[in-house]
Amino acid sequence: MPQFDYIVVGGGSAGCTITCRLAEAGKRVLLLEDGPPDNSPFIHMPATFIKVIGSERSVIYQSEPQASAAGRRMHVPQGRTLGGGSSINAMVYIRGTAADYDDWAAQGCSGWGWEQVLPAFKKAENHMRLSGPYHGTEGPLRVSDTRYRHPLSLAFVKAAQECGLPYNDDFNGPLQQGSGFFHTTTFNGQRGSTAATYLAAVRQRDNLQLRTGCYVERLRWQGRRAVGVQWRTADGQQHEADARAEVILCAGALSTPKILLLSGIGPAAQLREQGIPVVHDAAEVGQNYQDHLEVSVYGRCREPISLLGQERGFNALRNGLQWQLLRSGLLTSNVVESGGFACTDGGSRPDIQFHVLPVLVGDVDREPLPGHGMSINPCLLRPKSRGSVSLSSPDARAPLRFVSGALSHEDDVAGLLRGVRLARRILRAPSLQRVISEELLPSAAEHASDEVLIAHIRSHAKTVYHPVGTCRMGGDAAAVVNPQLQLNGVEGVRICDASIMPSIISGNTNAPVIMIAERCADFILRS
Repeated sequence: MPQFDYIVVGGGSAGCTITCRLAEAGKRVLLLEDGPPDNSPFIHMPATFIKVIGSERSVIYQSEPQASAAGRRMHVPQGRTLGGGSSINAMVYIRGTAADYDDWAAQGCSGWGWEQVLPAFKKAENHMRLSGPYHGTEGPLRVSDTRYRHPLSLAFVKAAQECGLPYNDDFNGPLQQGSGFFHTTTFNGQRGSTAATYLAAVRQRDNLQLRTGCYVERLRWQGRRAVGVQWRTADGQQHEADARAEVILCAGALSTPKILLLSGIGPAAQLREQGIPVVHDAAEVGQNYQDHLEVSVYGRCREPISLLGQERGFNALRNGLQWQLLRSGLLTSNVVESGGFACTDGGSRPDIQFHVLPVLVGDVDREPLPGHGMSINPCLLRPKSRGSVSLSSPDARAPLRFVSGALSHEDDVAGLLRGVRLARRILRAPSLQRVISEELLPSAAEHASDEVLIAHIRSHAKTVYHPVGTCRMGGDAAAVVNPQLQLNGVEGVRICDASIMPSIISGNTNAPVIMIAERCADFILRS
């Protein structure tokens, strides 16, 4: 049986990062990824990421019907290719606030306060123009301004300032509040995923074996120590490999708890119900699910200037040639170019983030509104709703039973209501009124009632694809992992992905996941 020092399960944002650091240190590493390689051109052209979602390079998890979200199933796409989420996301580089990580420390995650995590963010980062106390310039992860900015994105930034959100050039600096353009994980006009940066740096090393198309089913045990993994390939063949030191789970907040449950780590009663031998009774595996929800406010353009139609005919040919030949133009855009952060609850840090798209957008199961327009999406940053994931079957290929908990806490509805009201004000500010003729949804009426807006929230709220929390880190006995990310109750396993977050951070989650992987690598190499 092949033997390695470390087996990394999942070649996504965290998996590529920690694989790079371990391989650089001379460790013998096996990296297993379920999906195919990241060789689709739609991955590397920033503006075409929407074409990857729903393809073989993504998997769309579907929740049970959620009563508080108008009985709808919530859809959560996740990356299924090298680079994972960093290969299919909108490339927005956001860390969250210092208070987010100080909150982690206060919840028992010793060593995870802002002063401890900032060096890892800086170690990862290679920023194109910022340096100093908040930014790094020598890391693998390329962080840049986009080369293209749509006039509707710029109009939002001006309109937000007219509504009291000052211009902010750096949402990852000392203050998060304000409006502006996002920094992105792009370079030279193309996507800079962790596969294109971290993994590319070590891909040819003799001490790294990289295998795609490998669906990991469970861990292998000797007593209470993990000694390897078992997986299947597309041809149905079963394979195994040994890990001398550790298995590192980087499969994400939905797949990592599934692998644990299939491996006998989880609530004992649930495991016995599925006929799975219990290795360790860990009641919180699969609990504490959290995600960001947003809801669109739609405006109609006065002129046909949105992104509608840019992917067809002559427009597509022109845009493609400009990107291929010059790495410039529309296809270098991450689409979600502008946005902002606002305090709407009277607190000391923003509770709402805006993602702005210069086009009318739908959802996985909903077609966009017809015609030219824009979407202003207020997102609730620190939701109180909680969900869970569990097994529907002991068959590794069976889908999870997934309860998102969307909008189950009334404070989340109230928070999104504040965000929608602010978005509607911004839509009517002078700089947007010059290019927007009317609001399409939730209401053309300027003074729409709370009932109308709440009905829109419950019927249109969607995830921002930021699932976290299902393998909570903490210093207490009930925590799934300890602050060194070691799986409690057994030996030889660490978890290194968004599932370990005790509470969701205030912003996009990709940069924090990379930070988690940098820290996990440090823990391993120091030990």
